[in-house]
Amino acid sequence: MNADLIVCADTVHTLAENDRRPVEAIAVRDGVIVATGSRDEAREWRGNHTETIDLGAAVITPGLIDGHSHPVTGLELTDGTDLSGARTLDEVRALLATAAAECAQGEWVLAWGLDPNVFGAGPIDNAALEKAVDGRPTLVRLFDAHSALATAAALRIAGVDGPRTFRERASVVCDERGRPTGLLLESAAVDLVAQHIPAESAAVRGARLHALLAGMAATGLTGAHVMDNNGDSEAILRAAEELGELPLRLRVAPWCEPGIDRDGLAALIDGQGRGGHRWHIGGVKLFIDGTIDNGTAWLEKPDALGQSTASFWPDPARYTEAVRTLAAAGVPTATHAIGDAGVRHVLDSLDGLERPAAAPHRIEHIETLPTELIGRFLRQRVVASMQPAHCRFTRADHTDNWSTRLGDERADRAWRCRDLREAGVPVVLGSDWPIAPFDARAGLATAQLRRPAEEPNVPAVQPDQALTARMALEGYTTQAAAAAGETGTLTVGAGAHLTAFLVDPLRSDPDELAAAPIALTLVGGRVAHRSQS
Repeated sequence: MNADLIVCADTVHTLAENDRRPVEAIAVRDGVIVATGSRDEAREWRGNHTETIDLGAAVITPGLIDGHSHPVTGLELTDGTDLSGARTLDEVRALLATAAAECAQGEWVLAWGLDPNVFGAGPIDNAALEKAVDGRPTLVRLFDAHSALATAAALRIAGVDGPRTFRERASVVCDERGRPTGLLLESAAVDLVAQHIPAESAAVRGARLHALLAGMAATGLTGAHVMDNNGDSEAILRAAEELGELPLRLRVAPWCEPGIDRDGLAALIDGQGRGGHRWHIGGVKLFIDGTIDNGTAWLEKPDALGQSTASFWPDPARYTEAVRTLAAAGVPTATHAIGDAGVRHVLDSLDGLERPAAAPHRIEHIETLPTELIGRFLRQRVVASMQPAHCRFTRADHTDNWSTRLGDERADRAWRCRDLREAGVPVVLGSDWPIAPFDARAGLATAQLRRPAEEPNVPAVQPDQALTARMALEGYTTQAAAAAGETGTLTVGAGAHLTAFLVDPLRSDPDELAAAPIALTLVGGRVAHRSQS
């Protein structure tokens, strides 16, 4: 056979439905699996130049795939100080004060990951931050990446002194006198300020991207569905490629935004398949709403503050037209839909459409879901792409901002992963990095625990929606692969993408899994990560 590589381990979970043979060895040639079997059988696969890696008691699974990530745009979204661990406003101020003290006069203070719950019942505005940054221009992105706080100096630089009108549902939040409070909702508003921040070159960001992807591979990830391709994203990807083979395979979906015309849609269609060695454009990302925490989701009834009542597209019918145009051209769509009205409208828009040959249509996030919509996912063959790690921003007692806005009934419908899976709906799992950590081991654990991994004292959020260990692993492997039109099992003819754990992800305690090293990450038959232990 003359395999290029043979990988062996005591346990191999192929995740193939009809494969009941015990497997200990996998043979790879030209990046494809060409044989599976026992260690004894593997002796027959060797040639003069075959490399063999025997991982002993390790456990091999299909390669983990992050079903929803933003590694390129995330480079910008994670500029500056990480506030995601701050739980009080005083902690936030202390971190910002330290960052400001390290900046030269006139330099921007940047931060990200701000939890709106630190403001309690008070307003989310820049007044709470001004003293900490000592008058410096500052942009602080909230955890959801759909909003930011800009200080008075930052607003002056950007020339933002009152409300603005946008093509989509974005907003410069103003007080009763029409003066900006510093809160900017949705990317069009945030970009008014962000465009004035000095940007790193594509080469520098390419180097950062390559290092980021290597860190992802160390957690067992072999691929990611990248939900953006904006600005100079492709230049950054190509700059990263120049530094060496990308550690992960990336399937990239550029955005389709409100106001797009026929030529814009044609460009999205024509761009399908473009890419490099380990990345390509496959599908299109759309938004039908924003976020519940911001009051920009689309709910069937207003939230507790009277917000989240409208679509991100001022005319939702234009969204439907765009989706149907893309679908008619065979382009799979992935739509951000968090609120119940948003999810319903996406399903309505997709109803009756043919499934694209390349991959199915998907809905992303699905944070609060009425029971009557679950069956429609199955009937319409729409994939649910979900991020159980987002539960970390909510509380089981419903005292957090997200739950308070929704009220108990809708908060009790949070991230219904188990209900969807038991109904037969494919559920793809991911991190939405940088919204939540990209560590795939923690993602697998959180999907089973409904609380942050390694934090046993935190009450679980809707524990009845916890996935089994196999469901969680499938969400990161076979179901994620199928959502991209791929196989995802460790079977002959499949791509040689695999992850080797030092514990068994189907049998170990989830908290133990979250902390266990990854023995090997193989992408296209090449080692992307190997543990030194």
